Amino acid sequence: MRFRVDHVTAYHYSAPVRLGAHRLRLRPRCDGGQVLMDYRLEIAPEPILSTEYPDLEGNTVTQVWFTGETDSLSIRAWLEVETLRTNPFDYLVDTGATAVPLTYATGVREQLILYCTPRHPGREVRELAHGLGDEAQGQTLVFLNLLNHRLFAGVERIIRHHGEPQPPEVTLASRRGACRDVALLFMEVCRNLGLAARFVSGYQRGDLDRDRRYLHAWPEVYIPGGGWRGYDPSHGLAVGDAHVAVAAAADPHQASPVDGTFAASGANSRLETALSIHVV
Repeated sequence: MRFRVDHVTAYHYSAPVRLGAHRLRLRPRCDGGQVLMDYRLEIAPEPILSTEYPDLEGNTVTQVWFTGETDSLSIRAWLEVETLRTNPFDYLVDTGATAVPLTYATGVREQLILYCTPRHPGREVRELAHGLGDEAQGQTLVFLNLLNHRLFAGVERIIRHHGEPQPPEVTLASRRGACRDVALLFMEVCRNLGLAARFVSGYQRGDLDRDRRYLHAWPEVYIPGGGWRGYDPSHGLAVGDAHVAVAAAADPHQASPVDGTFAASGANSRLETALSIHVV
């Protein structure tokens, strides 16, 4: 499936401000599941310096610096990506990873410890993890599918334009959350059974006839034999060729599309976004 995406992120300031350095994670990754065909970035005001580098997670970061004052910042990304994974289950799980709670092989776990450690200790999340593990009779893939469908059926999806993901226990108790909230809850449930999980930001095919589109978020789980594999509890799907992954990280903040600061006395900012997604 080939996607063409036009994504605009615009900040409007109540008074002229001086922009600090900004880090942009808008270039989609290129791996066994997708190929980046074209990518262009337009920034206004024009940065005085721009550089690209891979961060610790392997995401491509564009870091930009500005001078002078401005009352707005506009970042526009055009991209074309071909997604390749028509079958999200095109792998065989290694024999040592078929059961949960999962203990990764020595060496692998040392590399994954950041992704395996729960960051929001809570009894309700822990009980959900072990309850689903029992229901799945300890089978790794059965557990992941049960969790995916349980959150899809049990959490009402809402749109929250701003803010960090809410704590997993809040999403679980309220049974309401944006895609990033449900993704974080999925991750924490997995981590309670030893599964490495990370947060992904990107785009999803969705309903192409909808006028309003949004950046999407979902979790990935590290499965020996399959590597990082995505699940989308907001749609109840295993991730295949209908998703375009842009950035991934153990901490959702490190997968944020735009990260930066501004300085001005008493000024505040207003965010506007526009996103169009076409499949060609």
